Amino acid sequence: MTENDFAVWAPRPARVELLLREAGAGSGAGAARIRTVPLHKGDDGWWRPEEGAVTWKPGVDYGYLLDGQGPYPDPRSRRQPDGVHGLSRTDDPATFEWSDGSWTGLPVDRAVIYELHVGTFTPKGTLASARKRLDHLRSIGVTHVELLPVNGFNGVHNWGYDGVAWFTVHEAYGGPEGYRAFVDACHAAGLAVIQDVVYNHLGPSGNYLPLYGPYLNDASSNTWGTSVNLDHEGSAEVRRFILDNALMWLRDYHVDGLRLDAVHALVDDGPVHLLAELSAEVEELSASTGVQRMLIAESDLNDPVMFRARDDGGYGLDGQWSDDFHHAVHVNLTGETSGYYADFDSVGALAKVLTKGFFHDGTYSSFREREHGVELDRAATAPWRLVVASQNHDQIGNRAIGDRLTATLGVDDLAIAAALTLLGPFTPMLFMGEEWAASTPWQFFTSHPEPELGEATATGRIAEFERMGWDESAVPDPQDPETFTRSKLDWHELDDPAHPEHRAMLEVYRALARVRATLPPGDELRLAEIAVEFSEEERWLVLTRPTITLVVNFSDEPRELATIAPGAGEVLVDTHALLHPAPPSRHAGRPLDIAPHSVIVTALP
Repeated sequence: MTENDFAVWAPRPARVELLLREAGAGSGAGAARIRTVPLHKGDDGWWRPEEGAVTWKPGVDYGYLLDGQGPYPDPRSRRQPDGVHGLSRTDDPATFEWSDGSWTGLPVDRAVIYELHVGTFTPKGTLASARKRLDHLRSIGVTHVELLPVNGFNGVHNWGYDGVAWFTVHEAYGGPEGYRAFVDACHAAGLAVIQDVVYNHLGPSGNYLPLYGPYLNDASSNTWGTSVNLDHEGSAEVRRFILDNALMWLRDYHVDGLRLDAVHALVDDGPVHLLAELSAEVEELSASTGVQRMLIAESDLNDPVMFRARDDGGYGLDGQWSDDFHHAVHVNLTGETSGYYADFDSVGALAKVLTKGFFHDGTYSSFREREHGVELDRAATAPWRLVVASQNHDQIGNRAIGDRLTATLGVDDLAIAAALTLLGPFTPMLFMGEEWAASTPWQFFTSHPEPELGEATATGRIAEFERMGWDESAVPDPQDPETFTRSKLDWHELDDPAHPEHRAMLEVYRALARVRATLPPGDELRLAEIAVEFSEEERWLVLTRPTITLVVNFSDEPRELATIAPGAGEVLVDTHALLHPAPPSRHAGRPLDIAPHSVIVTALP
């Protein structure tokens, strides 16, 4: 394939024509002129116009007629100004004037990731408005901004995981120009950008790929739909489609890394796994450009194959999510033990996660009703390779009412979650708004224009939670515009005098960030260097890592600091003192007790 020549891979139709919508002739704004250009098929299944038949330039609207039907958008469309069912529009990334020529990326082993959804991060829900909040992110120690999927989906607002136009940027967010400006601004602020991408399925509306070629594997499906064809006839071009998309974000948009959605749903029995192929090409791109890139997999397999070196039989990614951390923290703070939380009902479960990385590492999972996971080599594994969170878009949004931990816990317990996430041994990821204990929910929302699809989505969502005992009236309708509006962050909470806990929580995050900035690089740490002591009965836990100790009191009673952490040194952070400031006389000297539901962070003597 040659860039910018209107070529399209379409082995299925017998005839393909390029349809162009061009401005009318003359000096006035005449009616648009539609013309078609016949394309010619090569042995490789690619259709191309005759040389000189059409001139590629940015800003041209076009589509393809397949056996006389259509027009359909370009599978590799860079813009869909009229939505995923409309014509495509050419876009030239080379026209943007970047100011990040000296940018070489950030160390991936020292990342603090901040996950945000563009549409609900700010009132306007655009990339331009998100740029105005970068100083806020820096103040809490964020190094990498992770955007939920921004590619084209049907409707106005959506989580982004129903995308069908993988090479586009949703127009309501700012389109490709707005995206480039956002990345450029992040780099100017010293922040890297990670883009969340979905390669395991396509959305239910606007997916025209099967009309062009065998993009899907009809013999296989996952939770979200038909699997993508990675190892059947025609899969070589489908794999190239995915690889080119990944490289587009990194090369043309200067993105620093990709978060790969639900890679356990990729069905690939080929000789080289798609993820290994991807990591090799990204490594080559990083070397040729001098910019460090990262690949993080969302995987529920609990298998270090994700970040094991390719030469050692792994996929060579930088790391993967570890949901076990979330589950262990969540259960110990909320007491919730339904579903997949059941196995994590102990302080010991959290202690195991903190020292071994995975809780399920070949152990029996009651939720899966089988043994699950692979044990990590503690002496060899750098724990930064596991990305952890106490809250994220999935663990909040996939709850019946999209309730954050704020709806269940007070600020004291929220501070425990923050300390374990930010100062534990793993790579921390924060979910937008958690740093000030945002009270707004983050609910499941869609805006499918097709009435039947919208109704099916709403009915299916309600039925799912009715089976779990929820009343129908309590489950938000994803198609109701208010569900989307409710999910927007309320930044005014930060300065609300009636609720000072929001500002106090922000100060806790900033204090923890200052400590994190002093920690040695993640590559210098191994899981074997993490030590944890705990009491199941008294519900306390002490985590020691090089340079600092975290003393956590989950109980309702104060605990004597010298008894449970006799080796603790200078106090660096006392979450109780930050959240409940007392007169100066009461702060004199070292605290003798650790307050209920609090954390004290100390330096090693």
